[in-house]
Amino acid sequence: MGKDLKEKDAQEIGRPGLESAMNEKPEIIKSTYKGSGKLKGKVALITGGDSGIGRAIAVHYAKEGADIAIAYLNERKDAEETADMIEKEGQNCIKISGDLKDFTYCQDLIETVIKTYGKIDILVNNAATQYVEEEFSAISIEHLEETFRTNILSMIYLTQQAYQYMEKGARIINTTSVTGYKGHNELIDYASTKGAITSFTRSLSAQLAPKGILVNGVAPGPIWTPLIPATMTGIEDFGKNTPLGRCGQPSEVAPAYVYLAAEDSSYMTGQILHINGGIVVGG
Repeated sequence: MGKDLKEKDAQEIGRPGLESAMNEKPEIIKSTYKGSGKLKGKVALITGGDSGIGRAIAVHYAKEGADIAIAYLNERKDAEETADMIEKEGQNCIKISGDLKDFTYCQDLIETVIKTYGKIDILVNNAATQYVEEEFSAISIEHLEETFRTNILSMIYLTQQAYQYMEKGARIINTTSVTGYKGHNELIDYASTKGAITSFTRSLSAQLAPKGILVNGVAPGPIWTPLIPATMTGIEDFGKNTPLGRCGQPSEVAPAYVYLAAEDSSYMTGQILHINGGIVVGG
């Protein structure tokens, strides 16, 4: 990581994290990335779309011609910056703030997208939270429930509402994690939710396949996003234990979401793409 990264950032950047407050900003899109209209005319809803991986997905989708809706908790400045980036690509963006743990918000979110754009072609379930805890017995009920409600239960709530408006060829893309495959000794509850997301992806894909709706996922490894300095210490070593010896950037993950949203992946469902710096996992 860069020399500006300090452990104090974990206290200074509030949960779930502000990209605008980070000392070392993530790379959102590579200067060499050229859109080719892969998603022209599509409408995508991205949760956690204000920053990090979600922002990168939104900008890449806009680069490919999609109109965007981003759902975010309360990070208004980040959301506005993301919307500006999308609009600079010539695409529309709406920003909807709220708590995905609230089922009513999930309903309102989908209704807003439908009222604004008239359809939803791509749902990216990306929002998540985590709490680092060295001792298993110290995981609080409050944090346990928040992690599960944010990471997997809200994903199910939102998908239930969204898929009713989806037609043949639509895509649902879920963000899981390398921790869901290899575990993490200090993120036991978080890793458990990510394993559940993988099972949810596989199971839902089987049910929706006859409808022609494709359901896949991406399992990022250590990626530099606002959630990292907001929840972890020792971040100067973040990602160094991967074969590539560094953490990844959102710009290196987002193209996988483009592939899963585009016609290129028309014969793929129930699968997980692993963008993790070379960590070999099963499944």
